[in-house]
Amino acid sequence: MEQLGGEPLKFADKVVFITGGARGIGYAIVQAFASEGATVLFTYKSSEDEAAELEASLQENGGKAKAFALDVSDHLNTLAVIEEAVQQFGKIDVLVNNAGVTEDGFLMLMEESSWDKVINTNLKGAYNCCKAVLPSMISKRRGAIVNISSVSALAGASSQTNYSASKAGLIGLTRSLSREVSGKNIRVNAIAPGYIVTDMLGKVPDRVRRHFVDKIACGRLGEADEIAKVALFLASDDASYIYGQTIIVDGGMV
Repeated sequence: MEQLGGEPLKFADKVVFITGGARGIGYAIVQAFASEGATVLFTYKSSEDEAAELEASLQENGGKAKAFALDVSDHLNTLAVIEEAVQQFGKIDVLVNNAGVTEDGFLMLMEESSWDKVINTNLKGAYNCCKAVLPSMISKRRGAIVNISSVSALAGASSQTNYSASKAGLIGLTRSLSREVSGKNIRVNAIAPGYIVTDMLGKVPDRVRRHFVDKIACGRLGEADEIAKVALFLASDDASYIYGQTIIVDGGMV
């Protein structure tokens, strides 16, 4: 299968599983893989209407897509959903662990439930999904996993100890899992986005957003599709010699 310009579609025979794909960065990642011919399977937790609209839009434009309701922090449910996906589509070639939440607050005032919610979604959710897809990838002796971390994992962020810890954990998971499965031709890498225009960032007051921009060398916030392009690259054969790395995409934060 080829694009209109005659270039072959990079993911025409691939099945890609993306968590948290109905909104924000996940939405852009879904669109990016679909544009390259992938069969795109994506999950949502509460954004049912957005997920249904995205699925229908992709299918109406000739794409292959299916949305799955999933709380990635639920271990057994995650195993069941991914098993269903593999049975229905035959394999999963690429996993993008994008699902994430925030529940900010100073650590001294943070409820245990807020800590657990963020860690269980952002970090345990990635563990659940990796564990579920690896049998399919190992049987094919081929695969790519892309974990969406954050610059908060590297620099820390006040009032976000839970979020920063979860995203730092993702980087550790990325490096360690890469060592475990690289010999089976499975590449595991991560992306650490900076400040990206999403609904999540939209909740931040304007004065705080201006402060963010002041810290960015290129003088603007990032766009979700700029993260999606990096995810596409890391999942492609163009990144065949990249293992266990975290790519920082932050506009040159200082």
